[in-house]
Amino acid sequence: MAKSVEQVWENCLKVIKDNISWQAFKTWFEPIKAVSLEEDILTIEVPSQFFYEWLEEHYVELIAKTIKREIGKNGQLEYRILMEGRNRTNPASVRVSGGNQSSTPHSNDYVGMQSQDDFSIKNPFVIPGLKRSQIDPQLNPNYTFDRFVEGECNSLARSAGLAVAQKPGGTSFNPLVVYGASGLGKTHLVHAIGNETRKLHPNRTVLYVSAEKFIHQFMTHARNHEINDFINFYQLIDVLIIDDIHYFAPAIKSQDAFFSIFNHLHQNGKQIILTSDKPPKDLNGMQERLLSRFRWGLSADLQMPDFDTRMAILEHKMRNDGLDLPAEVVKYLAYNVQNNVREMEGALISLLAHSSLVKKDIDLDLAKKVLRNIVKTTSKEVTIDAIQKMVCEYYSITYDKLQAKTRKREIVQARQISMFLAKQFTKNSLKTIGDHFGGRDHTTVIHSCQTVKNLMDTDTLIREQVKELQQKVQLAAI
Repeated sequence: MAKSVEQVWENCLKVIKDNISWQAFKTWFEPIKAVSLEEDILTIEVPSQFFYEWLEEHYVELIAKTIKREIGKNGQLEYRILMEGRNRTNPASVRVSGGNQSSTPHSNDYVGMQSQDDFSIKNPFVIPGLKRSQIDPQLNPNYTFDRFVEGECNSLARSAGLAVAQKPGGTSFNPLVVYGASGLGKTHLVHAIGNETRKLHPNRTVLYVSAEKFIHQFMTHARNHEINDFINFYQLIDVLIIDDIHYFAPAIKSQDAFFSIFNHLHQNGKQIILTSDKPPKDLNGMQERLLSRFRWGLSADLQMPDFDTRMAILEHKMRNDGLDLPAEVVKYLAYNVQNNVREMEGALISLLAHSSLVKKDIDLDLAKKVLRNIVKTTSKEVTIDAIQKMVCEYYSITYDKLQAKTRKREIVQARQISMFLAKQFTKNSLKTIGDHFGGRDHTTVIHSCQTVKNLMDTDTLIREQVKELQQKVQLAAI
């Protein structure tokens, strides 16, 4: 029994899917429709000329081998290319035999095609008539990867951003959506991607724009009946960066325009980079068709930096600005300004400004005085729970493991150090401390404290670790 065209194409897709990445399959093969199968010629329908050209350039051998495997050595492939403004029942078509093109649609058949260097449409950023190479990218040159401190809180987003800059439009991270709370470095990172892209690919047109500016531009062009010019301008960009896309939520018509721009850029292998204060799935008020496209690529979050990363950020800024602050002051800032990198850097600037005005060296007392409205300077009692949490974070173990009856060396050691710190920094009895560690008795606490003291006398690494934890507890009590 002869196979239907749908069965033949489905079998072809199964082979193709096993030989390319999931993202490539989703982008370039899922939109294809099988049309007919006549005399060993399989006809498929593709959305555009660019789609056809991309398949021929990147997947021609794979498609040809798959067709011959499924249909036979005489198997051939015919494309039907849909174009805007044409009736779907009468598309232009090209035929390829074994992957070799035998005819090509005339360029005049395609709507909206123009030279990439012909920039005659109105430009929201520069004077009409300028070439693409003269578009101002709107990037801050100070925001680079060298100045973006990497930590566990941002390593995925930073690595993905660097990959995109090295090969814009050529990775599965398209679009790249960077999300996180305000002040964690989203804008810095996407500017760094743009600057790195321009350095590595000087012929690529990069543009950064905030969602608010995009909406304002759209409204201006809509009032002047120039929406097509607005859309055409953005469709010429090679790497489009839009900051704070959550502001699109109430702007339905702007979403429609961006949907058109997104489709054109993605289909033409251009890179799209977006930032948001929350992941795409939580963006209320956004059209579902846009949200589905945001999920095509990679969504990478920026989390609140841990203590070590905050220290690294402050030290990096001091090094770049030629500053020298006492270690206890830097640790004070890093420990007490936890939720916002921008706020932490602002606290450092405030401290430096005050020191310069009053002509007084910076020390911990001055830091407490100047920054009392920024950081928590009220002395507070340290709890056993707080110490346990601190030790767990320091040694990257869970609270449950600290409580468990295990004899694993790393767990036992962390538990003993926690008891030692609890005895040193709290007013709790030995029995109360033991109760917080799975109901252990006071003799266990005494033994643990003595063991830690002995280790500090003989083991340099343990001594340094305990001292660092002691400083963390002291800073927590400030």
